[in-house]
Amino acid sequence: MQKVIGIGETVLDIIFKNEQPIGAVPGGSTFNCLISLGRSGVKASLVSETGNDHVGRRIIDFIEKNGVDASCVYVYPDSKSPVSLAFLNEKNDADYIFYKDHVNDRLEFSYPDIQKDDIVVFGSYFAVNPVIRPQVQAFLEYARNRGAILYYDVNFRSSHKNEVMKLTPNILENLEMADIVRGSSEDFEVMFHKTDPDAIYRSQIAFYTKKFIYTSGAGPVELRADDNFAKQYAVDHNNKVVSTIGAGDNFNAGFVFGMIKNHITRENIERGLTEQQWDNVISYAMQFSANVCQSVDNSVDEGFGSAMAAQLAE
Repeated sequence: MQKVIGIGETVLDIIFKNEQPIGAVPGGSTFNCLISLGRSGVKASLVSETGNDHVGRRIIDFIEKNGVDASCVYVYPDSKSPVSLAFLNEKNDADYIFYKDHVNDRLEFSYPDIQKDDIVVFGSYFAVNPVIRPQVQAFLEYARNRGAILYYDVNFRSSHKNEVMKLTPNILENLEMADIVRGSSEDFEVMFHKTDPDAIYRSQIAFYTKKFIYTSGAGPVELRADDNFAKQYAVDHNNKVVSTIGAGDNFNAGFVFGMIKNHITRENIERGLTEQQWDNVISYAMQFSANVCQSVDNSVDEGFGSAMAAQLAE
């Protein structure tokens, strides 16, 4: 079976509703994706960092208990673990405040085993942060040279909008390395002041990669791919939404799960996926995303994960 390797931040998310805390769960964009995949029977490992404190120990314990390899999570002996405050509005969408003690100017980790057709997930500010950019870029180049499939979730928060000009070269390098790119309407409005998926694809994405997925909350999922292929997927509005904090991260998890379930290889990626293959993987992406929105957890629930694991084993 293909393996999944994620590289990204770890954080403790403290969630507020009506100005009061209602939960505290380990998180991080790629982290949430990998926890869902671990619960769903996928062999996954996380490349990350955390602090040497109570939060850091809880995060590593959480990773391991959910079947994800934490051996490449580096614990900085003199740093505090990152924390974020997530304030849910009346639509249960979150506004974030991040607290991070990044005293190091490098990211220390050992490379996990990567083979052809393995899937590498990366994104968010972690993937463009100038402080650790050399290490992240070297890892992505290593993965690409090993024949891995690179999935890039842009996930560029408005809290970094004043850094767009400085970070644009890193964003463009990520787009160039990626085989598949997903971004939200918020990401592209912050970065490029655009919200039309066709305009974004033509002017910002297609030159670097042909496979592009655009999400917009409760709006339809837009797909653009090789040979001018375009398709729209309606979002089911019948599910109760408790929190959207992990919606995008778990869309990624479901998409990657669908790739593994449908045996999507680098050869398929280079040749171009069929409409049926796209339908299958996006169906899983939407199932994972819908499940996580029904709780304040950042990843799919264990019952859903067990059901997916059973499907994977068929």
